[in-house]
Amino acid sequence: MNLPSLKTFLQKLPALKPYPERLPKIKLSARQRNILIGALTVLILTPVAVVYSFRSEWNRAREHAASEQIISIEPGSSTPAILAQLKKEGVLADDFSARMYLRFNAGKRSLKAGDYQFQSPISVREALEKILRGEVATRNFTIPEGYNRYDIARVLAALPGLKQPAPSSYEELLPLFFRVSLISDLDPQADSLEGYLFPDTYEYTASSTRESLIEAMVKRFRRVFTDEMKSRAEELRMSVRQVVTLASLVEKEAKVDAERELISSVFHRRLAIGMPLACDPTVIYAALIEGKYRGKIYRSDLDRDSPYNTYRRAGLPPGPIASPGRRSLQATLNPAETDYLFFVVDATRKDGSHKFSASSADHERAVVALRQWEREQGQR
Repeated sequence: MNLPSLKTFLQKLPALKPYPERLPKIKLSARQRNILIGALTVLILTPVAVVYSFRSEWNRAREHAASEQIISIEPGSSTPAILAQLKKEGVLADDFSARMYLRFNAGKRSLKAGDYQFQSPISVREALEKILRGEVATRNFTIPEGYNRYDIARVLAALPGLKQPAPSSYEELLPLFFRVSLISDLDPQADSLEGYLFPDTYEYTASSTRESLIEAMVKRFRRVFTDEMKSRAEELRMSVRQVVTLASLVEKEAKVDAERELISSVFHRRLAIGMPLACDPTVIYAALIEGKYRGKIYRSDLDRDSPYNTYRRAGLPPGPIASPGRRSLQATLNPAETDYLFFVVDATRKDGSHKFSASSADHERAVVALRQWEREQGQR
């Protein structure tokens, strides 16, 4: 098409009318208005009703039979797989309302792997929020101050709720306490983890292993044994191993907290003059490691030729005999200033307190008083 013919074509087009400023009014009958209002009302209220229905479903608690079970969500599990697992276990009645809950409420949060326990009754919201927050099911166990590796092995062997099979006896766990690589930087001479398994209360889940719990005890020791403690040990010209060894003796002897520094003073003074520590718990430990402890100390135990027998050997035993707590570590590093060289149980008190003496004559009188009290108790 050439230019003149295009111009002629455009001139023949009808002129465009301006857009009206107002749309023409549509006259509706009363019936039509009612229908329109009803339709708009439905359009507005239907989403509200749907949301209300979902909220009601999300918050409705329902009974299920899995409240005693630990349900493990494995790392890498997809959301559909997790919801299907919860439905299979009976925690969720269906996964559709759960998917809707996550769509409208999860935001940027995601379902977290772990071991979970769901109370009954429980709602969709409660179940999913537990997993979104990662509130895994935990149990506790406590290692008391003064426990040795044999005691700790018994505790670990008896832990309930672990997926890891229980050993047939606690002795099967004893090799775990020789992982000295965990403390080789602190104690290059260590031949076991004895003394470095910090006494405290620990949490665990069904997926925990006994190996990981031992690692947790060592990590706790590292946090407790601060740089300030290391510096103080250097001031006393003691290695970490020597501090922990002496602290384990203090821990086993002290029954009253206020006496820890006094007991530490006695041991420090004896070490300074080359006097045997004569610590009964070391004699017991010597019998334990030979499998010969019979529940109390016999003359044969006192005569046993063991480097742990501090009646026969002067100086510290070769290593720790138990797990010292924070107070015993502190007392070992900060002994009281006394002239005491002896202590024995105070027969006049019933709280485990000791009678401290500076001379052997005073100590012998305290021992005689204790033996007399023991005889009187045996006659009652």
